[in-house]
Amino acid sequence: MRLRSSLKWIVVFGFLAYVASPAGAQPAPAPAAATPPPADGQVGFQRKTQLSPQEQLAESTRSLGRMQQAASAVRKQLEEARRQRDVVKTLCLNDKLSQIDVAIRSARDRIQSLQAAVGRNDTELANHEFTILTVLRQRVEQLTAEANQCIGEESAFVGDTRVKTTIDPGIAPDETPYPPNDPTLVAGVPQCTSCTL
Repeated sequence: MRLRSSLKWIVVFGFLAYVASPAGAQPAPAPAAATPPPADGQVGFQRKTQLSPQEQLAESTRSLGRMQQAASAVRKQLEEARRQRDVVKTLCLNDKLSQIDVAIRSARDRIQSLQAAVGRNDTELANHEFTILTVLRQRVEQLTAEANQCIGEESAFVGDTRVKTTIDPGIAPDETPYPPNDPTLVAGVPQCTSCTL
């Protein structure tokens, strides 16, 4: 169990190190030049290419709030599974909640780094931290969806099984009726030769 937990932490830190590295970070798209509306009457849709550092900080704070709400929803599901003594569902939800809590702790640290970058007007670092926070938010959303799919023991149990046997009267009867009603077929308990002296 300890090896499994250690392995999980190694994978989480490896993922975060990859995302934090220059190879894992996506370059910020260049700002698009303002284009006039097309003359053919169609509306052109452009998405905002980049948020300002202050907007990134505000969005990250909202994302952290949504992540904490997701954690409390999974926590309620876990409490209900424990109350029902559903071991399978409890283990599943506990694992998902642990991973969500790790992502939230990491997001809090990243928000502090983002605040520091905004204070220094370091746009590149702010973009980097915002990208990592976006990945963490998406991971929490995925874990929440997986937690909602945790199946408990009661889902696997359909109910009592009952077997009912009916004999088709159209089938020809066997030569020997079942159970045998001929008393000569049952001779009684055989005598044990080693039991008598």
